[in-house]
Amino acid sequence: MKRMIKKIIPKPLIKLYHYCLALAANFFYGRPSNKLIVIGVTGTTGKSTTVYFISKILEKAGFKVGAASTIQFKIDKKEWLNDKKMTMIGRFALQRLIKKMVKANCQYAVIETTSQGIEQFRHLGINYDVLVFTNLYPEHVEAHGGFDNYKQAKLKLFEKLKSEDPKLIAGQKIKKIIIANLDDQYANDFINHWAEEKIGFTINKRTANVSHIISANEIKNNEGKLSFTINDQPFKLNILGQHNVSNALAAIAVGDSQGLSLDSLSKCLEQVDSVPGRIELINEGQPFTIIVDYAFEPKAVKALYDTVLKIPHQKIIHVLGSTGGGRDVARRPILGELAGEFADIVIVTNEDPYDENPQTIIAQVAAGARQKGKRLNSDLYKITDRREAINKALTMAKANDLVLITGKGSEQAMVAKNGKLLPWDDRKVVREELKKI
Repeated sequence: MKRMIKKIIPKPLIKLYHYCLALAANFFYGRPSNKLIVIGVTGTTGKSTTVYFISKILEKAGFKVGAASTIQFKIDKKEWLNDKKMTMIGRFALQRLIKKMVKANCQYAVIETTSQGIEQFRHLGINYDVLVFTNLYPEHVEAHGGFDNYKQAKLKLFEKLKSEDPKLIAGQKIKKIIIANLDDQYANDFINHWAEEKIGFTINKRTANVSHIISANEIKNNEGKLSFTINDQPFKLNILGQHNVSNALAAIAVGDSQGLSLDSLSKCLEQVDSVPGRIELINEGQPFTIIVDYAFEPKAVKALYDTVLKIPHQKIIHVLGSTGGGRDVARRPILGELAGEFADIVIVTNEDPYDENPQTIIAQVAAGARQKGKRLNSDLYKITDRREAINKALTMAKANDLVLITGKGSEQAMVAKNGKLLPWDDRKVVREELKKI
């Protein structure tokens, strides 16, 4: 019914409806974002992990923190996985969440802010103080009608910063700050917006017209264990994945902007030992490695393989699919090609089909794997049932193999026809199937 209505009503009227809802929600809950420091994180990838790093660093530094991301929701010590299949929840739900953070005496709210959320004005009633840009490359281009529209949607968040009401919290004026990844080719598009302070972070010694730069030096990756220095201060990451150095730098830059020392930030970051559904190791005593990861976009999957290939292994068995609903259809064969190139065995399965035929999506992904020489029912399998596909991978795995399961991470639901949410958690299913075998 909801989709039918959207097709009938003109888009400008739908936008006006979303705009009015955002204003109403902000008014109804008493403008809660004015009562704490709000950190917004946007970009193509790394947003959820960066939100997680920021919230944990601030918490371990002694602050009360709330957070909302693809991974989870958090109000001080209370944390729960995001089961909404939506990064930016509805306007009333988001304002209600921020209000609860205020009631719990949280000093910070860290909000993952998406391009689609911005287009639907879910950010409108939130008074942001610190904006973090992680990176930008093509994603959701069909939904936005092109890459430039996608970029402009992100930039709307930064344009809004200048018009935000100034805040006085505990007698202190809160600065408006932009933090950006200088290694990204579009960094200047975000930095060039107004802010009282601008901070850049880089792993490639990039420079820019900013207040100061957080630069990682002496980056070392020893079998997945990462370390680096900032101004001779050593940092260690207990999270796999070299791309997480950039995510960590973003979080360090936020901590730095809030007056935390590098020594304190190093100690706080070292205490973060995992991120749900992001290169998450599942260890139930099996003689092979299992990794569950959210990566669903080609560049993210390639970055994931940069990490996975450094982990000692015999064979790699990759279980993957691609989302339906017309979302970035072009990436499906590319995902298959990546799996076909780097994995020894590829198992293509269902992910989030929406109203599409799952077998059509699976065939498109599998076609990419075949382009890289994979042969059906030899080292390439098409299994519609995701549980069955995971069971197949675990059953085939031998000692010292590596099973990689991508596309959903810690998501708590699978989206089927008519938007129906089916309870799902790759990590839980893995553990259940391990017990069977």
